Amino acid sequence: ICISHGFYAEEKLLGSLASMSTSERIKAIQKMPETMKKKREIRNKVLKEITKKSRHRRNQLSCCTQCLHRTAVSFRRFGNSLSEYFHLLQLWHKTLKIIGAEFGTSVLSYFIFLKWLLTFNIFSFLINFSFITIPQFVAAESNNLSFMGLELFTGAGYFQQTVLYYGFYTNATISKIKNGPSYNMQLAYIFTVGMYFVICFLILLFSMTKSFYRNFVNPQTYSGKASTLLCTWDFNIMNEKAVKLKQKNLSRQIKEDLAEVNKEVLNFSITERVVRIVTHLLSWAASLGTAVAACAGVYFLSINNLKLFVEEHKNDLESQAAMLVLPVVASLLNAFIPFFYSWLGHLEKFQTPGHLIYVTITRNTILKISIVGILCYYWLNIVAASESQCWETLVGQDIYRLVLVDFIFCLLGSFFGEFLRRIIGTTVCVRLGLPEFDIARNVLDLIYAQTLTWIGILFSPLLPGIQMISFSIVFYVKKVSLMMNCQPPRKVWRTAQMTTSFMFLLFFPSFLGVLSVIGVTVWRLKPSEECGPFRGLSSMYAAVSEWVKILENYTPSKWVVWIYHNLITSELFFFILSTIVLIVTYLYWQIIEGRKTMTKLLHKQIVN
Repeated sequence: ICISHGFYAEEKLLGSLASMSTSERIKAIQKMPETMKKKREIRNKVLKEITKKSRHRRNQLSCCTQCLHRTAVSFRRFGNSLSEYFHLLQLWHKTLKIIGAEFGTSVLSYFIFLKWLLTFNIFSFLINFSFITIPQFVAAESNNLSFMGLELFTGAGYFQQTVLYYGFYTNATISKIKNGPSYNMQLAYIFTVGMYFVICFLILLFSMTKSFYRNFVNPQTYSGKASTLLCTWDFNIMNEKAVKLKQKNLSRQIKEDLAEVNKEVLNFSITERVVRIVTHLLSWAASLGTAVAACAGVYFLSINNLKLFVEEHKNDLESQAAMLVLPVVASLLNAFIPFFYSWLGHLEKFQTPGHLIYVTITRNTILKISIVGILCYYWLNIVAASESQCWETLVGQDIYRLVLVDFIFCLLGSFFGEFLRRIIGTTVCVRLGLPEFDIARNVLDLIYAQTLTWIGILFSPLLPGIQMISFSIVFYVKKVSLMMNCQPPRKVWRTAQMTTSFMFLLFFPSFLGVLSVIGVTVWRLKPSEECGPFRGLSSMYAAVSEWVKILENYTPSKWVVWIYHNLITSELFFFILSTIVLIVTYLYWQIIEGRKTMTKLLHKQIVN
């Protein structure tokens, strides 16, 4: 009976594996807790089963059907080889492997997050350049301003009359052919920016949900346990360097898993607990007080800069250069205050590096979001109500300077914060040793830069292109600085949940805060009278309302009008849509849970 039961289980296993696709079958065999010899036997039996079935079908099929089947198989093989080729061409694929092997997943998570943000900016740049900038080139007038060179830092002067800023774009309908197709720049501008934010919202929500499920709801399915690592060695690796790199990577992951399992729980006396609580309270009071003082300084400095530029009507390059004071001060605060927060974290003596990083990230988030919030209040309530001829371009210039100066300070931070620290730790004060890579500070710098880029898209459509270049340079500078100046974390710890935390911080408060700013700008603020695609309108959104009124006179376009009145402007529709999204998300999780259960049953059958 036992022999027949085992034979039946093996036949059932072979049948289920034969019905899978090639990639799913390979993954299922790799996950089996068997020796390599047993896995090869199972693979050969499955291939024989597939060959037997295909021969049986081939005998029953006609010649034409066999030809179509062979063609489909050829296309499938070509697609698999093409996907493998593109996998090898992934951006910085080898570099990320080296970083993960040398410094662990905690440092690797920063570079993965940086690469992820870079793809966001590439996507944004391609959309804006295709649907906003290229049509403007068709209707653009010649630029009469001379280029002095200082504009690269100030963003003013020559750049004011270019496609870099909102004020240069026309409000006319572009048509180069008489009685031919036309291009409404107002609708193109608002719909392009709007659709981009909708797509970003969905991508962020999906990525955050998937990462949250993987690392918090069901972490044991995806965690790299030692048994899984030892059973999934890639025997196709033949290159000696690749073998050593793979060994380092597996060794680092095993150490992180063991550190997670063997966490020490420290017992403190009552006196020690009171001292720790007081230390935490004082540290939080100092960090919050510093953030408030920084925000107050940025606000009063921005007010003085606006008076210098608008009220005194100075528009020469010297006054534009004086506007660099605000971004320089903001970048100085963002650069030096995090070092103070790191010092506070070391004073508090957290039990694990994870607690230290999460607390430091929280404090840095409060600081950076507060500074951005003060700047947004200044732009939407003071600059928008000023006497400037084109306040949108003025806001775009401010954001351009902030992004550029923040990028320069990021490079200087790698030099002064890591290179000089290595020199001091290896020559002057050997006791300090090599520095560790500050994950919290560097991640918050990325989120701060991306937040500025999202806010600036409406006022400077090509800003994602500038950020795309800066992120690429930052990646290589940080990589070189990491390899030359830093040492791996002294305490090995697994950080599978860290990427989820980064995405959450990028989504809230960064992205949702940006949506609030864009919403106020589009629906509430009055555009400038003399510049931009929305000049003369009561609000930017009024362009959509006027377009819908025009469509009401055309019978073929009645469906667009119906969608606008019954869906776009309906609160009930968005409530139902949110409910459907929640239900679909729940069903998606249930499907994943079902697949996990089936995998466990499959493994049990193999063991039996």
